[in-house]
Amino acid sequence: MKKKLILAASLLLAACGQKTDLEPLANQDLPPAPYGATEQPKAEELLEIETLAAPQRSVELRRRSEERADDPFDLPPE
Repeated sequence: MKKKLILAASLLLAACGQKTDLEPLANQDLPPAPYGATEQPKAEELLEIETLAAPQRSVELRRRSEERADDPFDLPPE
């Protein structure tokens, strides 16, 4: 019974997270604009993931078995 009560309390506590837009703390500014930028990026722009950080998959997954091509470097042990 005690475990169920603890589990229920932890689920309720985890579900009460506040979801609002991110803003800088009081008396704090966003980081300075990047070198050469004409304007300061907004908080949402700073949170975007760059393409190099999360690249798209460029190879198709195989859908069925296929015969492997001969590999000239796949030699038996000597």
